[in-house]
Amino acid sequence: MRRIIWYSLYDLLRSRWTLVYFLFYLALGFALLFLNNDVSKALITIMNIIVVLTPLIGTLFGVMFFYNSIEFTELLLAQPIKRQTIFLGQYLGLSLSLSGSLVLGLGLPFLLYGISSSGSVQEFLLLLTAGVFLTFIFTALAFNIGLSNTNRIRGFGSAILMWLFMAVIYDGLFLIALMVFDEYPIDKFALIASCLNPIDLSRILILLKLDISVLLGYTGAVFQQFFGTTRGMFISLTLLMLWVLIPIWRMIRIAIRKDF
Repeated sequence: MRRIIWYSLYDLLRSRWTLVYFLFYLALGFALLFLNNDVSKALITIMNIIVVLTPLIGTLFGVMFFYNSIEFTELLLAQPIKRQTIFLGQYLGLSLSLSGSLVLGLGLPFLLYGISSSGSVQEFLLLLTAGVFLTFIFTALAFNIGLSNTNRIRGFGSAILMWLFMAVIYDGLFLIALMVFDEYPIDKFALIASCLNPIDLSRILILLKLDISVLLGYTGAVFQQFFGTTRGMFISLTLLMLWVLIPIWRMIRIAIRKDF
């Protein structure tokens, strides 16, 4: 598995798209720090970009990488190597490459700006953690889509639809439900619905850490009461970890049973 991870990393590091992804976050970090004197405002802007762009990149890169390396995967499957080793190695190589581009691209500008000596270190680390989690989650979901769809067009369409649902449509349905049932006690429903979407869960964690829960509306106090505590933070990170592990488990299960 280490050899497969290393090969995937080496192949992706030579790709210009990985370099473009790194340079985008690098330029974004320098631009926001140049335009904003307040680090908190820069973090809010980056958060709004990360929670939408990172899942999209993870999904598209995951699907493209899976379909473009299908011939190499079939060659590996002809060798005495376990299937879970092959697909898990490729998945980790891609996820680590994208996560490294994100962390380095945003980390370098903020380190040069002096984030380590400011009071926003924890918020920045939580932002990077959420971005890494979203990368691993949506890359795993993309591999699931690739394994479930032999047709590339159908696979790309399903991947974009999945990202569109979680990033846009889900929030719209969530807000409509809150408006329709605003006369009922829907605190628990709001908490559960937020946990069922990793994008919403990551956004809430960052907003609460930045002490701007008022932006969450009238349910902000409920979120602050639950997610703002140490126990709530631990539960939230555990849920994000489950969002990573469950798609990986399903990916391995499909890979073992799939007839290539």
